[in-house]
Amino acid sequence: MIGTLLLFLLVLSLLVFAHEFGHFITAKKMGMKVEEFGFGFPPRLWGVRKGETIYSINWIPLGGFVKIKGESGEQKNDSDSFASKPAWRRFLVLIAGVAMNMILAAILLSFGFMAGLPTVVDSSLSSQARLSDENIRIMSVLSESPGEKAGLEGGDVLLSINDSVFSSADGARQYIQEHADQELRFVIKREETYLTIPVTAGPLPGMTAVGVGVGLVKTALVSYPWYLAIPHGVAAAGIFVWEVLRAFWNLLASLVVHQEVAVDLSGPVGIAVMTGQAAAMGFVYLLQFTAILSINLAVVNLLPFPALDGGRVFFLLIEKIRRRAVDERIEALVHNLGFVVLMGLVLLVTFRDLARFGGQILNVVKQLVGA
Repeated sequence: MIGTLLLFLLVLSLLVFAHEFGHFITAKKMGMKVEEFGFGFPPRLWGVRKGETIYSINWIPLGGFVKIKGESGEQKNDSDSFASKPAWRRFLVLIAGVAMNMILAAILLSFGFMAGLPTVVDSSLSSQARLSDENIRIMSVLSESPGEKAGLEGGDVLLSINDSVFSSADGARQYIQEHADQELRFVIKREETYLTIPVTAGPLPGMTAVGVGVGLVKTALVSYPWYLAIPHGVAAAGIFVWEVLRAFWNLLASLVVHQEVAVDLSGPVGIAVMTGQAAAMGFVYLLQFTAILSINLAVVNLLPFPALDGGRVFFLLIEKIRRRAVDERIEALVHNLGFVVLMGLVLLVTFRDLARFGGQILNVVKQLVGA
């Protein structure tokens, strides 16, 4: 578990570095003075000045920042300040972090497709794809279904049902339908553990059908020659962006319409645990997970919420509409309040994560103190 924590910090460092480097390099190109490029949040642990910029490592390793001269609206008369630049230049600097996270995701997925990335095998797969480690996998389990009650979980690899082995997900689904009146012995692989789970089909919640309530797909590690891996990696990044945007839309709609969160949210603790789970499945799974995290970071920062990049872009839009900037003290207050709200949400989600993963965290503590 200590290894998982270190791996999580490494993944987080990569995502934060890419995001902040986007702001940093774009600000430099736009003629703005970057006063500090820091990993983590203050207080400062170490720093060195090179040219006009301090490069620092700070004590709280859960983020990073780029301090640009005049970014809060001050020093408008200095030609090298953020506030003195045209709106289009400031816009490019604000979205550069988001763009860099998306570029990072495309790069990671491209390398993944060179090595072999876990992918659903269907008719849309290119004829030039190379397949290995083919499996029938349980991708979803319907809540309150016979499958969930029996103990089947999303991600389980299906090895056989009643000693019958299948070459396709359609074959497994057809077998389940034809033997719905019998007890079905699912032999599955969950990480490195092999389990036999008996399941008896029954009524599915909210439906008139009778079944087990599992979604099956065929998956494989799919690889391409490098010259095809790159466009497939870029295309996959685009698909993930769309899916993450759709998930956020559904989340917001659920909050507005039903006043509830329809999906499980995870904070740093939950993401650390999931990082360890992805790494346990193999390097390519960790690569894919890191790419998805990078896209999530990009989409979250696009939201028009104070203290996020999207919130700052929103104030820039107000400036263009009003033809004058919002008072810098008001904007700073709004962003500071937004930051406090965000930190409160992080603490709330972290508390939930500790309740879910507290046992694993306790094991880390015991190892650290030598208990």
